[in-house]
Amino acid sequence: MAVTATTPATRPSTVASRTGAAAVTAALVLLVAALAVVDITQGTASVGAPEVWKALTGRAEAGDSSVVIASRLPRMTAGLLIGVVLGMAGAALQAVSRNVLASPDTLAVNAGSYLALGIAAATGLSLPLLASSGVAFVGGLAAAAVVLSLSGLGAGTVRLVLAGSALTFGLTAVAEALLLLRPRETEGLYKWNQGSIAQNGFDGVLQMVPVAVVGLVGLVLLARRVDALALGDDAARGVGVPVRSTRVTAVVLAALLSTAAVTLAGPIGFVGLCAPALVRPLARRFRAFTKARARLPFAGLTGAALVLGSDVLLRAVVPSDTAVAVPTGVVTSLVGAVFLIVMAARARDTAGALPTERLRIRSRATFVVTTAVLVAALVGVTIAAVLIGDSKLLLGDVVNWTQGRSGQAITFVLDTRVPRVTAALLAGAALALAGTLIQAVTRNPLADPSVLGVTNGAAVGAVLLVTTVPVVGSWGIAAGAFAGAAVSSVIVFGLAARGGFQQNRLVLVGFGVATGSTAVISLLIILTDPFNATKALTWLSGSTYGRTFPDVVPLAVVLTVGLAVAVMRRTELDLVSLDEDTPRLLGLNLSRGRLGLLVLSVLLSATAVSAAGTIGFVGLVAPHAARALVGRQHVRVVPVAVLLGAVLVCTADLVGRTVIAPAQLGAGLMTAVIGTPYFLYLLVRSRR
Repeated sequence: MAVTATTPATRPSTVASRTGAAAVTAALVLLVAALAVVDITQGTASVGAPEVWKALTGRAEAGDSSVVIASRLPRMTAGLLIGVVLGMAGAALQAVSRNVLASPDTLAVNAGSYLALGIAAATGLSLPLLASSGVAFVGGLAAAAVVLSLSGLGAGTVRLVLAGSALTFGLTAVAEALLLLRPRETEGLYKWNQGSIAQNGFDGVLQMVPVAVVGLVGLVLLARRVDALALGDDAARGVGVPVRSTRVTAVVLAALLSTAAVTLAGPIGFVGLCAPALVRPLARRFRAFTKARARLPFAGLTGAALVLGSDVLLRAVVPSDTAVAVPTGVVTSLVGAVFLIVMAARARDTAGALPTERLRIRSRATFVVTTAVLVAALVGVTIAAVLIGDSKLLLGDVVNWTQGRSGQAITFVLDTRVPRVTAALLAGAALALAGTLIQAVTRNPLADPSVLGVTNGAAVGAVLLVTTVPVVGSWGIAAGAFAGAAVSSVIVFGLAARGGFQQNRLVLVGFGVATGSTAVISLLIILTDPFNATKALTWLSGSTYGRTFPDVVPLAVVLTVGLAVAVMRRTELDLVSLDEDTPRLLGLNLSRGRLGLLVLSVLLSATAVSAAGTIGFVGLVAPHAARALVGRQHVRVVPVAVLLGAVLVCTADLVGRTVIAPAQLGAGLMTAVIGTPYFLYLLVRSRR
């Protein structure tokens, strides 16, 4: 019989670790209990702590008792349940994927559930809560499977964030298209997607409790296998752990927990990311938390503290009448976005930079032929966009309109349609040029104004003016968009510049800024009147609806200046996109040149957003396609990318307003449908 010796130093250390872990757990339990008590006392009705106590002891008046029992207690219970399941789901996903940024948000679980429920609502299905949970589970699990298959396990944080954010963008675009096409059937779905723990009674909570219990118990029973996976796949197999089935089971259980939370309250953002991250420092200090059986429940308690704390903070800072309209998920998304930005700024980038493409040089004939084909395509798409719509016209009608000899009906159609076509063309060209400049300066082939949060920042500034100053003019909206884009760019590029723009920090900070900006936009939309909310939501889809020629003047001016600067500095763009040393050896001021080109790209993105709304992936697809067609010399890439961007957005706008006429879809939704698969394809190709 073997006897294991324990040194005197080891045993006290272990006991101290367990004692410390128990003390921390007790403190967290007390914190959650205190937040739960405070949350019950907050609300619009004048029911304070004394009235709550009377209601709980059965001595309150009927009105006070109804408020506490039917509204506040269910809200607090839902917050506890949602925080626990999301915290444990995030901890499990991070453990089995060996990725500290894995969560229901970054794995697109929430977006998949949102789309699945949106499809069910748009088709007129009226499902009970448990059936809705099943639909959400299927959608969320499918999205997580796609992201994990594209990003790989233990392959670095940036690939998972890129795959998850791209898929989230595409799935959300499809869901929002359903909202615009079927507004009556999907009424309230947009607000639900922001995540609110408010409940009307205990019915929903009681139906979700069994689902949550199955997931929680399953993860606890799987804890020993999860610990073995932390040692590596080979070591886990050596001790008899089935690696693949363990991972699949953990992901399925985490998706089950996430969709239970989504069904009950909508997506509560970033709880599954922040809770495990807060536990990791404690695990380094107290060895008891290194075991999954202790770490998973503690992450659940931390998640509960985050959800209830966000709800308490919201109602403490914002007046109660206004706080009712603000979903808790908006607050957790803002907190989580800040948390992600801080994590990205402090973390060491061990995954390395993305490989720089070689300077391929194509023949002059290839460039000439490609340009000629694109010019012909641009002319053809422009003519089709002007002639085709809810009213079909002839070329003669357009000629008469230009000469002022058309009839009243044709004049009205062309006065509204031609500015829309112009806005689409100029916005596509501007976004393509902005993407070309950003990819050259950062030497990151996956950089794009929408991926890096620049477009979302511009959208915040523009939506702020659209919702608060409805009579604001085009130059005012352009200025607001530029201010928002400038703030987001300072955060993204300022933090990413430390150690070089090639690092993954650029993408991670950009993802955090984009998420935070989206939460702010949601907050602005929810708090404004219904007319402005619909206007802003339509505008966010990348719609050119209602544009006039004065609206596109700022964009035309900035695009003209941008093209001139890009052509004049074409050689500098070639050198900057190669490496750090070559420009300096040739006497170029790399810092000043980068700053100037980045400012220009921000200005292009902001004015494009102000003229045509939020349109994603054009700044990614157009430069990539241009380099594939004519090589990497920017004297050729710039004109080809600009032409491609103009053709892409104009085609998307034309399809969006004609295929399902009289209903319309914004160009941004159409480019998301095109750009998301292409972006995911680039991830697959770069992995190979």
